[in-house]
Amino acid sequence: MAKRDYYEVLGVAKDAAEADIKKAYRKLAMKYHPDRNPGDKEAEEKFKEAAEAYEVLHDADKRARYDRFGHEGLSGAGGGGGAHFSNFEDIFSQFSDIFGGGGGGGGGGSIFDGIFGGMGGGGATGRRVRAGNSLKCRVNISFKEAAFGCSKTIELNRNELCEKCKGSGAAAGSSPKRCPTCGGTGQVHRSQGFFAVQTTCPKCHGAGTVIDKPCGSCSGSGVTAKSVRIKVSIPAGVEDGTRLRIPDEGEPSTGGGPRGDLFCYIFVAEDEFFHRRGNDVICEVPLTISQAVLGAQIDVPTLRGKAKVKINPGTQSGQIYRLRGQGFPNMRGYGEGDQIVQVVVDIPKKLTKRQEELFRELASIDESHVSPKRKSFMDTIKNYFTEE
Repeated sequence: MAKRDYYEVLGVAKDAAEADIKKAYRKLAMKYHPDRNPGDKEAEEKFKEAAEAYEVLHDADKRARYDRFGHEGLSGAGGGGGAHFSNFEDIFSQFSDIFGGGGGGGGGGSIFDGIFGGMGGGGATGRRVRAGNSLKCRVNISFKEAAFGCSKTIELNRNELCEKCKGSGAAAGSSPKRCPTCGGTGQVHRSQGFFAVQTTCPKCHGAGTVIDKPCGSCSGSGVTAKSVRIKVSIPAGVEDGTRLRIPDEGEPSTGGGPRGDLFCYIFVAEDEFFHRRGNDVICEVPLTISQAVLGAQIDVPTLRGKAKVKINPGTQSGQIYRLRGQGFPNMRGYGEGDQIVQVVVDIPKKLTKRQEELFRELASIDESHVSPKRKSFMDTIKNYFTEE
């Protein structure tokens, strides 16, 4: 069966802002949430369909590919792929900013807590399963590395499951026990008038278990700090400030949930010769007066080596020459920008004796052979002073 258009699924226009897309998805998620529609297979499919549409449209790169190529642009080599959620846990952990809690280890309850009896992977009756904490890092690269892509190995400290207790947090010979306050659900209920409100258990903090004898190695936390090295692939064409998501390279979950992610923020160093505008590369190239007047063929540096540029006779300072395809590759996988060469006529500050002689000779010729345009200008100046 053919997939529906993602904009149609969410009920938004193709030029919808990110905030409108998020709002539309949140509304559909509340409508078709499985806790609100128990046993309704059609609602489950619509819930997954909305999550898949949001996963693509809230990501700028995937949305651009989808706008250009449709569903085919999200599949195959280099396409990145659309979302294919195998279960509700995938959705809840992926979109923790929508549902609250889960991804990144952030605390707090779901927007559905107290309405549908909790959710987030454990279902309406089970305890909440949280993902591990997501991490952030900074990666510095050069201008040319941004143009062609590169690999960087980063070092960071992160928590790993304690090797002694295997993440349980309990000392050898003991094990976590079911929380007596919540009965292992991680949630407690209390009545407020006509409503029954469900909140996170204050004793086990949602874990569903308590530890009587904590592990001596991790003090009951289930994790210990460890230094790790991670290889990060930087795509060609990456822009300064880009955030790259490295799945499953965050911290582990002590409750059996998925690992968090690692978010790498890319910072591109400035180049002494080139600077970037979109996917175009811009540079200034000096010309001598004779090259500008008579024309010339000059060598111009590019990101990929030297290139020949033909300078036309009578070139003015600031004139632009364009080298097609010599800019940054498009990060979305199609086309390259250009190199913009702006020539600047270099006026010498010091002249040799011979140069001065030649310029004085040229100056005398300029006075005796005045062009019509220059003659008109000179007449205007003359009349101005005559009137005064």
